[in-house]
Amino acid sequence: MTETTGYQPARAARAIAKGVRAYARVFADSAAAPYLSRPNPVRRHGFDLDLRVAATTAETPDVRGFTLRRTDGGVLPAWVPGAHLDVFLPSGLLRQYSLCGDPADRTCYRIAVRRIDGGGGGSLAMHQEVTEGSMLTVRGPRNAFSLIAASSYLFVAGGIGITPILPMVRAAAGRGVEWELLYTGRSLATMPFVEELRAIDPDRVLLRPDDEHGVPDATELLRHARPGAATYVCGPPPLIEAARTVQPELNPTGSLHSERFSAPPVVGGKAFEVHLARHGETVPVAADESVLAALRRVRPGVRYSCQQGFCGSCKLRVLAGDVEHRDTRLRAAERETDMLVCVSRSTGGPLTLDL
Repeated sequence: MTETTGYQPARAARAIAKGVRAYARVFADSAAAPYLSRPNPVRRHGFDLDLRVAATTAETPDVRGFTLRRTDGGVLPAWVPGAHLDVFLPSGLLRQYSLCGDPADRTCYRIAVRRIDGGGGGSLAMHQEVTEGSMLTVRGPRNAFSLIAASSYLFVAGGIGITPILPMVRAAAGRGVEWELLYTGRSLATMPFVEELRAIDPDRVLLRPDDEHGVPDATELLRHARPGAATYVCGPPPLIEAARTVQPELNPTGSLHSERFSAPPVVGGKAFEVHLARHGETVPVAADESVLAALRRVRPGVRYSCQQGFCGSCKLRVLAGDVEHRDTRLRAAERETDMLVCVSRSTGGPLTLDL
């Protein structure tokens, strides 16, 4: 989900320490209500919370905001800009949504979900099944998109990619450092939180709707970064890939940090077959598609979430074959027996899965 260039070991060490402290707070603050009933429930952890949807808001015609609170009115685990929640839907689906509220307000969490009619069903469930008063089980917050300390920032958001960027903008403004936001979208009417952003500083918020400015050009956008700036990009994969290509030349002393909301393209893949041991089927996997995508053609109920190899939802046991592991989640021992089918592949020959 998250990609960063300009790696610095000291900052990485601080980020790990911060993550450990955040999880400690989560364990300390969690006081979950009885577990929700749903098909094929995911195993509950000590830092799961059952939260009530206190309010829903129509941010745009296809983006709905959700405010979540504890039923006992207590405080929620702390978070910092860039964090997300794992949200378990009543149907059993698991999805990640960035927190877009105010980290200083620990009485509620705010997320926003864009409806994708042809997607995997998570956004439709959030729009159609989750209403004010609904109960949702959430896990986290977790952060793989941390805002580093920098003298200046350039924020680039595309569409619903504004959700993790919004609290970052607030944080940068609160620190009194130089910052600028370039916000793209299909049209102004489809871009959530515009007025909220303008209220922070209208002179630093530059809106670039496609119907007025054309398709975003990464080179033009990233030229706005000051030398040495930390550039944060969140949006469609083509925008992120283009930014990663041009940033090193445009700003070699700066750093680029990105977060995806969809599966990355398959790079360097080869075609192979997957045998489903329990169903007796053989499924071809094309060179440019994931095992998950191939499986869902014949078994649409296969569990998945992030599609980027970090959440572990799609883990399946491998009964035969050699796996090329591309995930960031599994431990060495797990890689002897399992794989995350959203990103990992065969090294060449067929695989047999316990499915």
